[in-house]
Amino acid sequence: MSWENNATARLGTVAEVEAVVGRPASMIMLKQLGALDEGCVDLLARSPIAGFGYRDADGVSRTTFVGGTPGFVRVHSPARISFALCEAADGPASLLFLLPGIGETLRINGVARRGGFDVREVYVHCAQAVLRSGLWQPPGATPSAPEVGDGPLALPGVADFLAASPFLVLSTWDSGGGSDTSPRGDQQAVARIVDGRTLLIADRRGNRRADTLHNLLQDDRLSFAALVPGRTGVLHVRGRAVITVDPGLLEPLSLRGMPPHAALLVDVEDAELSANDAVTRARLWTSAAPAGMPDLMALAGRHLAANPANSGLRGFLLKIASRVPARWMRAAMNVAYRSGLRKEGYEVAELPPLAAAEDPLREVRVAEVRQETASAVTLVLEDDRPFDFRPGQFFTLVADVGGVRVRRPYSASSAPGSSRLEVTIKEVGRFSRHVRTLVAGDRLFVRGPSGAFHAEPGHEVVLLAAGSGMTPMMSIIRTLLAGPGDRVFLLYSNRTAEDTIFAADLARLTERHPDRLGVTHVLTARDGRLDVPRVRTWAAGLPLSSTARFYLCGPEPLMDTARQALDELGVPRDRVHAESYTSASTEAGSPAPQRMLVQRDGQPAGAAVVEPGQTLLDAGLAAGLPMPYSCTVGSCQECVVKLLAGKVSRQEEDGRVLTCTSAPLTDVTLEL
Repeated sequence: MSWENNATARLGTVAEVEAVVGRPASMIMLKQLGALDEGCVDLLARSPIAGFGYRDADGVSRTTFVGGTPGFVRVHSPARISFALCEAADGPASLLFLLPGIGETLRINGVARRGGFDVREVYVHCAQAVLRSGLWQPPGATPSAPEVGDGPLALPGVADFLAASPFLVLSTWDSGGGSDTSPRGDQQAVARIVDGRTLLIADRRGNRRADTLHNLLQDDRLSFAALVPGRTGVLHVRGRAVITVDPGLLEPLSLRGMPPHAALLVDVEDAELSANDAVTRARLWTSAAPAGMPDLMALAGRHLAANPANSGLRGFLLKIASRVPARWMRAAMNVAYRSGLRKEGYEVAELPPLAAAEDPLREVRVAEVRQETASAVTLVLEDDRPFDFRPGQFFTLVADVGGVRVRRPYSASSAPGSSRLEVTIKEVGRFSRHVRTLVAGDRLFVRGPSGAFHAEPGHEVVLLAAGSGMTPMMSIIRTLLAGPGDRVFLLYSNRTAEDTIFAADLARLTERHPDRLGVTHVLTARDGRLDVPRVRTWAAGLPLSSTARFYLCGPEPLMDTARQALDELGVPRDRVHAESYTSASTEAGSPAPQRMLVQRDGQPAGAAVVEPGQTLLDAGLAAGLPMPYSCTVGSCQECVVKLLAGKVSRQEEDGRVLTCTSAPLTDVTLEL
């Protein structure tokens, strides 16, 4: 579409915008705060997700969704917060917080710098955008996408997503260092495709703040992130926009013969559809509204009454109004919302209660990062609840590293049952380097426990480990020695004494339990590598009963050596247990969304859409399907399913598929 067309139908001044939209009532502006109050802090503790508009270090406009669990924002003071992805922003930025099942939103504008976000403006936004979109309603039939020519909107899956998306959050900036992220909702597609590089977004009646329109008069760059109910993908779009009142463009946006008063005509520069970790983990379509959530309209009323500009009679009346029971105010506002929206031609349904879904990720605090060797640290994590697991099992740690969600499995090195969990990590990659930057008070997530490698009390235990393979062995040793009777024998291989993780702890435990713990160190720089005869000789010299159990953990060559030695000694294979430290990478799937059908015992169990960049497992869990899983990184093999139809990126010869590391290449059908 030519941007020279209909130039006279564009709005280019504040006066022209106000002539069409009007001016906001003074009460609308006076409910705005300059910092967080107690009610805002309470809301932030319950909101699992927010739209985040920012500009990166190169000045590129971006909007996405951040969060994933309630309370993902850390409140440092009434004027400063932080959250994952703060470091990606540089300058004016804005947030719009959503709560599942609730119409109103909380908007926070300010400045994002590396490590934090300075709050400048806070206010509650009305529910009209959410109600218009039916965001929390069960998803309806998927409409067909229009024909799209060349351009960013012709990329795989983009047009179909736009045709089904009723809701987006849109970010704009002014020339004075301000940013705004506003919700937009419509009964059908919230952003209509004009051609392969042009979109039309209706601007319908609202509170007349018109922040978006005023910003675009000063800076025409914008970005938005769109949602489709029931899906975990997000469409990220950026471009430039003008404000149009051209009747020819507004008429197709009419509802019951009523066109919007204006629209944004967007020249799209970039469009990208991908899975969004925050949307996936927040379980927006299966999570219940947070229990005990204060009514946001009542919160807005208190903000208004607290504004020092409201003095005299008006201030007195507002303070009286703020004492009106929240349920009365809510009932009145719901009537007003629905009446206004029906006049615009909307079908407005009640907001239904949503089914609760347990989040498999557990947020924990970093209590300490303890140096073990030059290349290994112990990360001490704490929570209000105890960590229950079997000694030898592992947890999957999840953290944002450079704006990317990264997952890595690590065995617990502490004994179970404490409110502190210790995992010992050797520096071998990006995540382990990130761990060294953590300090007490930082937060991350854990999934688990996972894994079938674990020791039980009641018999003698023989441990063979090398390097960081000592981590689960330390948990086993600490657990067994805390109980009565069990004897433990350890053969531990490292290159040098300085490389030996837990050397001091093992020395103390050996001194404290000389009759129950025996430790043999092998330093390969001095003694050479362990071979079959040496392992066989060591094991044969142990005073073992016939019930002794053997546990191996380390590089595959060492475990192969140990297995051969034990075979030669006649140790039954069912008394030998091994842990492998191999994780499979996820191979790229289709660049377009693919549909996944899931069966159990030959009967349909459900369906999900797998977004670009998403695994089969992530899509299934987000859709509430009964997917088997444990580690989520390809180590435990517990997520194996059978591929009945379609193609995936990673498949075994017998048709088995690891859903945690596989992505679809076509629509697929799986048997659990």
